[in-house]
Amino acid sequence: MPINTTPISRQMPNSRRKLEWNSPIFLSIEEAHTVAMTYSLLRFAHLVGLMLMGAGLIGVWMSDLRSRKVRDLALFAEAVRNIAVFYDGLVVPGAVILFVSGAWMTAETWGGWGFMQHPWLAGMILLFVIEFVEGNTVTRLYFMRLRRLTIEALAQGAATPELSRARQEQVPTFTHFLDIPMLLLIVSLGAIRPATWTQFIIGTVCALAVAAALTMWIPRLYPWVPPTPDKPG
Repeated sequence: MPINTTPISRQMPNSRRKLEWNSPIFLSIEEAHTVAMTYSLLRFAHLVGLMLMGAGLIGVWMSDLRSRKVRDLALFAEAVRNIAVFYDGLVVPGAVILFVSGAWMTAETWGGWGFMQHPWLAGMILLFVIEFVEGNTVTRLYFMRLRRLTIEALAQGAATPELSRARQEQVPTFTHFLDIPMLLLIVSLGAIRPATWTQFIIGTVCALAVAAALTMWIPRLYPWVPPTPDKPG
C-alpha cells in the first residue's frame, strides 16, 4: 500500500485549515495547551456577551412595553429610564464583548477573509455589524432622546408635544422591534451552520416581516395617550 507523504496541513480541507504554522500540529505541548485555552476563554467570553446582549434586549422590550401601557408621567419616566439602564448596562457591554471575542476567534481560526467562504459565518458577521451600527445610531439614540424629552416633561408637569411626536415615530420603533428577531437569526446561523445562503435569506425576510408586524400591531394594541402627573386623591 502506497504511503501518503503529503504534509498533514495540506491534507486538511480549506474549511478546516487554520493558520497552518499556528496549528497545534506544529506546536509544542505547552503551546498547544495555550492555544486551546485561549480559544476556550474566547468562546466563553462570546457566550457571556451573547447572554448580556440577549438579557438587555429583553429588558428593553419589557420596559418599552410597560411605557406604552402606563398613563402616569412618573411611571412612564421610570420605564424610559429602565430602557436606558438595560441598553447602557447590558446591551452595549454585551455587544462589545461579542465583537472583540468574535473578531479574535475569526482571525485566529479562519485568518484574513477566509470566513467569506462560509455562508453561516459571513452571514453572522454581516448581521452583527448591521445590528451593531443600527442599534447605536438609531435605536439607542432614539431612546436617549426620549429620556431627555421625558425629563423635560416631568419638569413642566405634563407631556410636551415634542414627547408625543417622538413616541409615535415609526423608524426607531421598527428598528427596536427588529433587534430580537435579528439576534435570534444570528444565533440560528451559528447553531445550524448552513452551507448555503438560503437560511440567511429566509431568516432575514422573516425577521423584517416580524418587526414590521410588531411595528403596526403594538402601537394599535397600546395607542399613545400622553401620560399625566399622578394627582393625590
